[in-house]
Amino acid sequence: MIPQISQAPGVVQLVLDFLDALKQNGFTGETATNYADRLTMATDNSIYQLLPDAVVFPRSTADVALIGRLAGQENFKSLVFTPRGGGTGTNGQALNSGIVVDMSRHMNRILEINPEQGWVRVEAGVIKDQLNQYLRPFGYFFSPELSTSNRATLGGMINTDASGQGSLVYGKTSDHVLGLRAILLGGEMLDTRAMPTALAETIAQEDSITGRIYQTVLNRCRDQRALILEKFPKLNRFLTGYDLRHVFSDDLQTFDLTRILTGAEGTLAFITEATLDITPLPKVRRLVNVKYDSFNSALRNAPFMVEAKALSVETVDSKVLNLAKEDIVWHSVNELITDVPDKEMLGLNIVEFAGDDKALIDGQMESLCQRLDDLISAREGGVIGYQICSELAGIERIYAMRKKAVGLLGNSKGQAKPIPFAEDTCVPPQHLADYIVEFRQLLDSHNLTYGMFGHVDAGVLHVRPALDMCDPQQEMLMKQLSDQVVQLTARYGGLLWGEHGKGFRAEYSPDFFGEALYTELRRIKSAFDPDNRLNPGKICSPLGSDAPMMKVDSPDKRGTLDRRIPLAVRTSFRGAMECNGNGLCFNFDARSPMCPSMKITGDRIHSPKGRATLVREWLRLLSEQGVDPVVLEQGLATQRPSLRGLIEKTRNTWHASKGDYDFSHEVKEAMSGCLACKACSTQCPIKIDVPGFRSRFLQLYHTRYHRPLRDYVVAGVESYAPLMAKTPKIFNFFLKQPWVGALSRKSIGMVDLPMLSSPSLKQSLSGHYASTMTLEQLEQLSEAERCQHVLIVQDPFTSYYDAEVVADFVRLVEKLGFNPVLLPFSPNGKAQHIKGFLLRFAKTARKTADFLNRIAQLGMPMVGVDPALVLCYRDEYKEILGDARGDFNVQLVHEWLQAALAEQPEQQMSGESWYLLGHCTETTALPASSQHWASIFSRYGAKLENVSVGCCGMAGTYGHEAKNIDNSLGIYALSWQQALQKLPGKRCLATGYSCRSQVKRIEGNGLRHPLQALLELV
Repeated sequence: MIPQISQAPGVVQLVLDFLDALKQNGFTGETATNYADRLTMATDNSIYQLLPDAVVFPRSTADVALIGRLAGQENFKSLVFTPRGGGTGTNGQALNSGIVVDMSRHMNRILEINPEQGWVRVEAGVIKDQLNQYLRPFGYFFSPELSTSNRATLGGMINTDASGQGSLVYGKTSDHVLGLRAILLGGEMLDTRAMPTALAETIAQEDSITGRIYQTVLNRCRDQRALILEKFPKLNRFLTGYDLRHVFSDDLQTFDLTRILTGAEGTLAFITEATLDITPLPKVRRLVNVKYDSFNSALRNAPFMVEAKALSVETVDSKVLNLAKEDIVWHSVNELITDVPDKEMLGLNIVEFAGDDKALIDGQMESLCQRLDDLISAREGGVIGYQICSELAGIERIYAMRKKAVGLLGNSKGQAKPIPFAEDTCVPPQHLADYIVEFRQLLDSHNLTYGMFGHVDAGVLHVRPALDMCDPQQEMLMKQLSDQVVQLTARYGGLLWGEHGKGFRAEYSPDFFGEALYTELRRIKSAFDPDNRLNPGKICSPLGSDAPMMKVDSPDKRGTLDRRIPLAVRTSFRGAMECNGNGLCFNFDARSPMCPSMKITGDRIHSPKGRATLVREWLRLLSEQGVDPVVLEQGLATQRPSLRGLIEKTRNTWHASKGDYDFSHEVKEAMSGCLACKACSTQCPIKIDVPGFRSRFLQLYHTRYHRPLRDYVVAGVESYAPLMAKTPKIFNFFLKQPWVGALSRKSIGMVDLPMLSSPSLKQSLSGHYASTMTLEQLEQLSEAERCQHVLIVQDPFTSYYDAEVVADFVRLVEKLGFNPVLLPFSPNGKAQHIKGFLLRFAKTARKTADFLNRIAQLGMPMVGVDPALVLCYRDEYKEILGDARGDFNVQLVHEWLQAALAEQPEQQMSGESWYLLGHCTETTALPASSQHWASIFSRYGAKLENVSVGCCGMAGTYGHEAKNIDNSLGIYALSWQQALQKLPGKRCLATGYSCRSQVKRIEGNGLRHPLQALLELV
């Protein structure tokens, strides 16, 4: 039995008083002080972890103004505040103690657009790709790019002055900010824009905080103009935080305070709105993917590619390429970046040309290709090949692969992981190759592995050395390396922070600004935040303050906490432990499968990262009590139920119902929201597989607390469904009664119980060859006869609740000239795994694996219909049984059809298209499945189009649980409902039983399985 974890870091009374004052004064947002919420805000994509005291989620600028106004009151002047956006920072930019103000949950509205003048006004929590999706129909986009664009907020981009691919042409975020609305401590609203210097001088005379700010910035930036111009390096990635260089125009006639706030990392004010200029979408885009025999060759080739008028030159080293090839993302680009025969590709340059003049762009590209051909012919420059991509969809897929590089590095094998701390250095592009030679020599001298990728056209290369931050010696080495990289970068006339902001690296600011200008930064901080209450420890402290800056070697690191967990436990719970915070699970796009619970709630507890964070802390707290969860798990198999244990568990459950605190309850709440769709196990670059560690947590949690009756009902579906299916009409009659539905909701917590198939599968196939063939008869078949047989592996959902699909598969197999045989039903155990009945699941899996291994000896193909259940044989069975699983293979319908129809030629397309909405577990685990179905349909002259959708919201029994009903319907509305409204319903198909049942529940008419449509075509 796991112990109670009754202690969590408390919250001081003053913070609670502040939150109460917010509510009493009309705050419309939300506040959170529970440990789980604070933990999810304690990390970002960096190596740091710093627990805040509370989190607030404002809904409007008025809410933020209220925060600022109350913060200005004398009784709250000891509180500190930190604005937070998408949480994708790589150096702890938004991590701090005190109160975190999360701008992403609610303040994510696009407020106004003026296409004629080319600008848009947004709230700070709008995600970059969300904005571009909105702008596309207008023919515009917001051009500053970054790899986390599908989850990074514009407020975060502004606060770090982010930039990435294409910055030589498009510049940094600050180059596109026309104006800001910000709230100062005290509640005063500050609106900034470019204005005549004379007007700024008038504002500077006002007796207000705004007047003081204008006066300070005007005087200091004008008086120190010569020093500023001398110190700021002549780089595309100029010094930011605070950008003294661009406050004035070159002739000093225009003043823009906006430039001080961009890159300020929330140390000066709360940015709530931004007016941004937007760029027309280029009409022509071309990509040349250039392949090299070494990474050094790729770096040294970059300058002439820039000279060829390329929009951008992105580079990727062999480590990142090899990790990409092992990831699901490579499936989408493998035809666009093929291997070169007899050559090893150790570097890649992705060169883009873009513009409106097709002849000009094609000419520029052809000139580059001619030079590449010459290099290949002469065997010079390390060029071994190249490929051109002119299709927009292909270009976007290649950049998606490149964007995933950061996360992919986190999936490197071993305890040491490539980490960010000196990952965005910037040097003059002409010196980049030599700089990287020295950088690599430095890392090689410590015998470190590393990954490199970046924007070679701008002189920025992301370098991530692999270190084990649970090892105190390697933690110390990280600081040593940081110091050495600072010196190396300065020697090449570069910057330590080219695009990600400073964060915990602000201690190096004096080295780059110089003491005189650093003092000016402190004066500006004093004008905005004299008491050092906004994100203290970042950028600089105000004059007169001796508050220390946060340091690279701060003890507030994840590794410092994780090392308290025994290595064996960390290894066993790898999925949770290795989450590096890249945040891909925060992807805003409703059509992306990961993560449906995060998308519908907006609550980061209900994301793979949130769940991994909570499990890591749960493991640490157990370890501090001397409890090894792995040992506990091993003991469960031999543990016998006892009356004493039952009494103790009942007492614990009763205390929990009365509000007795246990951190395990907070973890349980996060796990209960998971749909177990397994998208994270493939979509996440780290492949953390929440359903895997979720089931383990639930098993251990319920050693202390009773399970709800609902769990037993769900886990037992494979026991009672076959019995109920013997008399489906009788059971359906009762299931349709209102009182049964009410009783089910109240006593079990289940709603909209599905009807059994009537006629049942047995009745549909009564007397049919498929259902009468015995195992003994199968074993007596000759080898030639076996080649003509197909064995259908049953699952509880299609066989008992959607039997027509299985019956139609039998008919389809016959129509194709094979003999179908329905194997006896053998429980799969998926539902047991989902609910954490792992001992039961192991027993079920072992028995069914033995049965299927025996069948596999016959050498006949075994085919299952439902993707989630078939994939369970491949994943969960392997996880629970290891080598004892055996080597049986159950194919999905499309996999068998691909082989069975291999000799069938494609026919000319005719008639209306069919539309396939894939099962999220299937489409993420087998990304080519939709293409395979399309290929199968094409053999009969039918066109099948893949419809991009996320989760349907059913996920097995998730959507039937009363506590999940609102989220289930909401998830369906995010993408499935919208897609189906635009398509002819009778032409829409779905492979997943859950998906079909969800559509039937909501729309009244279910979808068919693609095999049923194929049955009509054959």
